[in-house]
Amino acid sequence: MHVGVMGTGYVGLVTGACFAEMGNDVILMDIDEAKIDALSSGLVPIYEPGLEQIIARNVAEKRLHFTTDLQATVEQSLINFIAVGTPPDQSGNADLSQVFTVAREIGRAVKTYKIIVTKSTVPVGTTHKVREIIAEETEHPFDVASNPEFLKEGNAIDDCMKPERVVVGVDDVRVGEILKELYSPFVRTGKPILGMDVISSEMTKYAANGLLATKISFVNELSRLCERVGANVEMVRTGIGSDSRIGPQFLFAGLGYGGSCFPKDVEALTHTARDHGVRLSILEAVQEANRAQKQHFINKISAHYGNGSLEGKRFALWGLSFKPRTDDIRDAPSLEVIKALLDKGARIKAYDPVAMESAGRLLGDSIEYAAGNYEAVEGADALIIVTEWNEFRHPDFTRIKEALVEPVIFDGRNLYDSQKMAELGFDYHSIGR
Repeated sequence: MHVGVMGTGYVGLVTGACFAEMGNDVILMDIDEAKIDALSSGLVPIYEPGLEQIIARNVAEKRLHFTTDLQATVEQSLINFIAVGTPPDQSGNADLSQVFTVAREIGRAVKTYKIIVTKSTVPVGTTHKVREIIAEETEHPFDVASNPEFLKEGNAIDDCMKPERVVVGVDDVRVGEILKELYSPFVRTGKPILGMDVISSEMTKYAANGLLATKISFVNELSRLCERVGANVEMVRTGIGSDSRIGPQFLFAGLGYGGSCFPKDVEALTHTARDHGVRLSILEAVQEANRAQKQHFINKISAHYGNGSLEGKRFALWGLSFKPRTDDIRDAPSLEVIKALLDKGARIKAYDPVAMESAGRLLGDSIEYAAGNYEAVEGADALIIVTEWNEFRHPDFTRIKEALVEPVIFDGRNLYDSQKMAELGFDYHSIGR
């Protein structure tokens, strides 16, 4: 099939590359000339395991193309995906200006029958609004559909190539059949393609992220109670996660959720509810629990030093990205931890396997950046672990202890066994244990 993807951000780039990998002729379009030039030269602007290789292979085989020409993209593509950003605006609602701008440009470019699909995460009713905008610009036939993405950063290629399900929202079953044909190579193992109406499709994405955020916040709140009563949240997590009705996923206590999806999607869903006269009190509590969990960790650090100023203290910080296997620092817990410690007069030297450049663009010289994890620890008063990179799971503890001024570790991801750390002579602070 001939497929156009408008937007070469995280979702558009991964989705377009995977469509090409399945033999489709794909055009990735973006108005950012510098980004298109970079992609055409083989430079991938995001870190995602496996993505660079897939892009290189499909460009070489002439199935994947890059352009700034939207009109040409629409003319050459039967199916056109809108995959531009929908960041939160000042009020917390999803900013749909990019979606609507692209929709209007698509409308002006439609000269023969086309299918336009919203791939970006958009509030209920957006796809129908896209239809209205396009209809204002063209008299030619077209259909719209909703096809939300369920990509996990760090595992996006597998999520795209081997999805647990594909959600397709359409108003015409014939459009649904075309999209099912497009996705059929991805679901050969029998995973479902779920056809539904457009509005239910839009709601499904927000509902899924809202429920996952709820699981994370529930176990994080529980971790604070475990600390007070002397329980071990890791044992509790195993106990409840073995129940098939609950499952073990998203039950790891830590610093709370971050990234480009959960924070903005939960916020957007609660705003949508209020706009329609409904209060989602559980999700409002989820947001508050997530904020409180980060503060709880910051309070642990302050309490160790007498709840006063941290002036002159120097901390090593491992992990800047909001999760492993990505360079994304959007709404990363590290940012809140760093800000709080800097406000208290501390100095920070950080290390992350791939997110150093992303962090540097945002944080500048407000913190120091180490060449490696052990270099960050050298001469620090304590080690703070924020992101659970595999590289941090089995370090040389003797080397760490010798490098630190005092053997103190604040572990926001429960990477190590508490008893072992005590035996090694560390003053070890973790979550919920």
